[in-house]
Amino acid sequence: MDVKYTNPFIESFKTIMPQLGYSQIRNGGLTDENQELVHSGVNIIVGIVGEIKGNVVYSMDLETAKKIASTMMMGMPVDELDDMSNSALSELANMLTAGAATAFYQIGIKVDISTPTLLYGEKISIKMSSSKVLCVELIADDIEIKANIAFVT
Repeated sequence: MDVKYTNPFIESFKTIMPQLGYSQIRNGGLTDENQELVHSGVNIIVGIVGEIKGNVVYSMDLETAKKIASTMMMGMPVDELDDMSNSALSELANMLTAGAATAFYQIGIKVDISTPTLLYGEKISIKMSSSKVLCVELIADDIEIKANIAFVT
C-alpha cells in the first residue's frame, strides 16, 4: 500500500481535533502492521468504498476512549463506556473518516464511507481487508489514537 493513502487521515485529524478543543496536534510514527490486528481497548472500524476500497480501524486504550468521549460530550464525566459515550466515539471516527474522504476527493479519488462499528474488550482480533496495513500514530494533547489503514489496490 502506498504511504500517500495515509496523508488524508493525518490531514483530517489535524483539522478535526482542534475543533474539539485539542491544541497540540501531531502525528507520531508510521509502522507496517499484520493483516490481523490484535488490540485491547477500543477499536472503531469504518469501511471505505469507491475508487479505492478498504477500511480503517481507529484503536485506543480504554482510558483514552473515556477522555475523548468526555470531550465529545462537552466535558461530561465518563467513568465507563455506555451507549452515549459509544455514540460519541463512533461520531468521532465518522468525522475523521469523512474528513479523509474529503481530502481524497480533493486529490481526485472518490470514496464513500460506512457507518462506524465500535468494539471493545481484551485482545480483540480484526482481520483487515488487505495484507498491507499501515498504522499512523495520531496524537492530540495527551491522547493517542492509532489509525490502522488498509486498502486493496
